Amino acid sequence: MQIGSSSLYDVGSSYTIKLNEKELLVIDEDPVDKKRQETKRSQKEKELQEKKVQESKKSDPTELSEDEKKLVKGLQARDSEVKAHEAAHQAAGGGMTGAASYTYQQGPDGKMYAIGGEVSISTQGGSTPEETIAKARQIAASAMAPGSPSGQDFAVATSAKMMEMKAQQQLTKEKQEEIQGLQTYSQERNSSKDNLQQTSSFDIST
Repeated sequence: MQIGSSSLYDVGSSYTIKLNEKELLVIDEDPVDKKRQETKRSQKEKELQEKKVQESKKSDPTELSEDEKKLVKGLQARDSEVKAHEAAHQAAGGGMTGAASYTYQQGPDGKMYAIGGEVSISTQGGSTPEETIAKARQIAASAMAPGSPSGQDFAVATSAKMMEMKAQQQLTKEKQEEIQGLQTYSQERNSSKDNLQQTSSFDIST
């Protein structure tokens, strides 16, 4: 059978074979399938490009958009503010404060920034009213140490003031009891002395 130059033979949905003028086999891709393949390649290339952009953003902040840069700047400022706040509590609280713990948020640059924090502080009273008063004052100083105390800081300071007032009342009561005790002792001693004097003034007749 002779094959003309314009004869086509279907060898699948993707390809056809035709003979050119020189009767050489030439494979042409099916136009519909070719477009589909190009679309898939384009999507994959787009995904890879987006992935590279995201990775470059994490390693290079200059690749961030203007809005993302503003967000990162705000997170950096918040991070510094939070850490300075908790450091002030610790410095003023001395050995009465524990380690600081933070709440973090990830920024567009892939880094973690502190957006909240807290420092624990012992509110256990002392063995004497004087010791309790000293501790209460240090607790209040620690709570109010940051430049901008939070609502929780004010609440802790208020509790410390109440703690100090109760200790002060106890101290006053003890001092009053001490004074009363001294007065009672003095009165009893004077009374005993008077009795002795009265006894020594008796005459003994023979």
